[in-house]
Amino acid sequence: MNAKLPTLPAWQVFPARAIIELMPENAQIAVRDEDAALMLRVGAGDEAALGKLIDQWKNPLINFFYRSLGSRETSEDLAQMVFIRIYRASPTYKPTARFSTFIFHIARRLLFNKYRRQQRKPSHATDPAEFKSAIDGRSGQRLMEIEEVFSHALRNLPEKHRTAILLFKQQELSYKEMAKVMGATESAVKTWIYRARQDLKIAMKDLL
Repeated sequence: MNAKLPTLPAWQVFPARAIIELMPENAQIAVRDEDAALMLRVGAGDEAALGKLIDQWKNPLINFFYRSLGSRETSEDLAQMVFIRIYRASPTYKPTARFSTFIFHIARRLLFNKYRRQQRKPSHATDPAEFKSAIDGRSGQRLMEIEEVFSHALRNLPEKHRTAILLFKQQELSYKEMAKVMGATESAVKTWIYRARQDLKIAMKDLL
C-alpha cells in the first residue's frame, strides 16, 4: 500500500520567487510588490500573511476613511470590512495591478456605499488625538482650528475630488493607479485633484 503524502499549502511548497516566475510577465510586474505576494499567500491559506497585510494597511485605510467621515469608530469598522473583502477575494486574486490599487478600489466602494446609506454629519470635525502637526511657534489651539477648518472643507468636496486628493497626497498613489481605483481616465483624475486643491485653498485662505 502506498503511503499517502501530506498535502502542503502552496506557500509552503514554493517560495514567493518561484510562484512569481510561473506567472505571465504582466502579472510578475504587479506582484513584485511585497503586498501582492502576501495576498497570493493568503489565497493559498497562509494566515500569517493576512496578519502582515492587516498590519501594513490598517492605519492607511483608517486615515483614508477618517478624512472623509470624521469618525474614528466608523473608519475602523470600514477598514475591518476591507480586510474581510480581501480575505474572501484571496482565492481568486490575480495581481494584474499593484496591491495598493486593489485595496483602495475596495475601500472606495465601501466608502461610496456608506455615503449612499447614510449622509453622516459628525459632531466633531477632527479628533485631537489624530492631529500631529508640529507646533511651530503657534498655539496648539490655533493649529487645531486650522485642522478643523481643513477637515470640514475636505468633507464638503465632491466625492470624486476628495477621493482623488486623498489617494494622491495621503496614500501617494500614481495618476495611473488612481485612475484604476476610480474607474476613470488619468486626465479626469488630474482635473479632480486640481479642483480639490483650488477649493481647499479658497476654504483656507482666511486662516492662512
